[in-house]
Amino acid sequence: MRLSLRFIIPLTLALAAIAYAVVPLVDGLTLRWFARDIDMRSNLVANVVHDSIQESLASGSKTRTLRVFDKIIEDERLYALGFCSASGGPPIATKTFPAEIGCADLGVFADPSKKVLQSDKGPLHVAVVGIDADGSRLGDLVLVHDMSFVQRRSEETKRYVFLFFIGLGAVVSLITVVIAQLSWRGWMEGVRALMRGEGLLRPAGTAPPATLPELRPIASDLRALIRDMESEYRARDESQVTWSPEALRTILRDDLRGEDILVVSNREPYIHARRGDRIEVSRPASGLVTALEPVMRACSGAWIAHGSGTADRDVVDANDHVMVPPGKPSYTLRRVWLTDEEEAGYYYGFSNEGLWPLCHIAHVRPTFRTADWKQYNEANRKFAIAVAQEAKTADPIVLVQDYHFALLPRMIREKLPDATIITFWHIPWPNPEAFAICPWREELLNGLLGSSILGFHTRFHCNNFLDTVDRTLEARVDRETFEVTYGGKPTAVKRYPISIEWPPADTLTGKPVAECRADVRRRNGLPPDHFVGIGVDRLDYTKGIIERFLAIERLFDLEPRWIGRFSFIQIAAPSRSKIEEYQEFETRVRALADRINGRFAGGSAPPILLKVEHHEPPEVYEHYRAADVCCVTSLHDGMNLVAKEFLASRDDERGVLILSRFTGASRELPEALIVNPYDIDQCAAALHLALTMPEAEQRDRMRIMRGLISEFNVYRWAGRMLLDAAGMRKRGKLREPAH
Repeated sequence: MRLSLRFIIPLTLALAAIAYAVVPLVDGLTLRWFARDIDMRSNLVANVVHDSIQESLASGSKTRTLRVFDKIIEDERLYALGFCSASGGPPIATKTFPAEIGCADLGVFADPSKKVLQSDKGPLHVAVVGIDADGSRLGDLVLVHDMSFVQRRSEETKRYVFLFFIGLGAVVSLITVVIAQLSWRGWMEGVRALMRGEGLLRPAGTAPPATLPELRPIASDLRALIRDMESEYRARDESQVTWSPEALRTILRDDLRGEDILVVSNREPYIHARRGDRIEVSRPASGLVTALEPVMRACSGAWIAHGSGTADRDVVDANDHVMVPPGKPSYTLRRVWLTDEEEAGYYYGFSNEGLWPLCHIAHVRPTFRTADWKQYNEANRKFAIAVAQEAKTADPIVLVQDYHFALLPRMIREKLPDATIITFWHIPWPNPEAFAICPWREELLNGLLGSSILGFHTRFHCNNFLDTVDRTLEARVDRETFEVTYGGKPTAVKRYPISIEWPPADTLTGKPVAECRADVRRRNGLPPDHFVGIGVDRLDYTKGIIERFLAIERLFDLEPRWIGRFSFIQIAAPSRSKIEEYQEFETRVRALADRINGRFAGGSAPPILLKVEHHEPPEVYEHYRAADVCCVTSLHDGMNLVAKEFLASRDDERGVLILSRFTGASRELPEALIVNPYDIDQCAAALHLALTMPEAEQRDRMRIMRGLISEFNVYRWAGRMLLDAAGMRKRGKLREPAH
């Protein structure tokens, strides 16, 4: 023991002395590393915001430029931002821009040793990046980062390094003493064995127990299992992830080995239509497209959809491919062609006269025809063939979207047995009694259970699906893990509340709110101080448009002071106009709007401005930003992204959202005014409350709801599905028999 202490204490002290000498070296290296990383980060920030800054400078508006700068420095480490014009003059800079930095002295910061500026706020790192346009230099962007975090980390590093060497000394000393003791005992045992005439060496051909041949496969499997489990359960705290396009690309690279994504939907993200002698590109009015398009821009891959535009065939290549988005292509759009007969039976017939009213329970009787069912089968089979053609590997990741493709997962599974198929059902799933109306319920469930993962917006819809399977099929339903085993294959049933892109693109929110308010009122012949409500929907009987108009009429009955002071703009994109029920619904909507406008014609402005036409996203967002209140009164809805779009558009933190309790969004946004759209008096009261709500209360409600959407955005929605797919693939590999 005395010998051990004599060895341990000097060694520990020696390592402590080494630590004392090493700490300054580590401190210096750490500072240089952080400075280099901040330089790289500055260049990255400059590249990302280059176009936005260039546009704001080109506008000649210093206020707009400063607004762009203020958004950028919301990053906790970016302290200040400034721009020095090549033509000279004082910098355009944020309020935090250090006075010590002048435009004439920017050359000083080219020296790496002089990039750190000492100020009363602590050390600041200064980076200068040139801004060019069309080959000419506009000036220099000056990015100032707060380096106080470096000092804090440096102190922590010193402490940890010192403690590490102390601990290392103690551990090394103990291990050395133990090994010496064991070696001494082993040597003594060897001497005794020799004295007994026993050999020290193992007989030829023998091996230690750990390397016996029969144990080698087990050891190999255990090592592989540990590696995969460590990879799968690597710590990933969702609340600490900034969900963005880069986060999705990281998941694809690290968790899914860089694989492309195949998305299948009936609706295409871009439609090419012929207008006279030219071809125009438009985005359809679709919550599905709103959600998935930014995901595909982030992930690349291929989007497989029905080509329905009048010029769609004119722009594709020999493989029916076209790169999108126009101008900035980032993924492939593969178009599938359907005959008029197939489209009529599959889309208008079985999907929208059968499944749509069946799932929405909106008091419209579902219509099921055998001919439509046959076309539904044939269309699903065409899309399955397209998926197999687009797959670059035997085990692709396929995202099947919505009720148009209930049979598709099973068909893909038959062609690509190893594929990971994520099916997302965008509309509600009804209770088992309602679903039992469908004559082909077993076939639909069998098709959906070909999925690896089946997603819904809400837990309520997941429970309805499990109840339906339990009553309809001979399948094992595990309600604890939300998993269905059918035909020996498991399908995970999960809740994925869909959302929208955050933050919204500058093309949608770049126009100031004040200009939006003025322009919308001027174009509609409304006074500048007129109160405006907005509704944005497809012209569909599930959206509660008639109930909304009746609530406006009731508001004028109960509160006549709003006559001539409040108008409601209803943007209603035409939808499924070949279906008789939709034709009749449009007629009823137009008639009701005319009746209400005629009844209150004495006011200076009509109560309802009905616009049955398609609006592009920038036009829709302009109306969102101009409105005082937004009404979402769906009679039954999966999620409803209009509510989230309205909130995302209001960076002024003004406006009130009235939201139906029958939307999935109402579970996430209780700060909205939640209403029962069938209760006309309640909806009228909500309109009055919204129009009289103080600005402070509007701001408080908006901040909470906008904060939720920023955290739970569409990238998080997609990322959770991809992470679950990655985990499922890893578990599948673990189940494979060892070779």
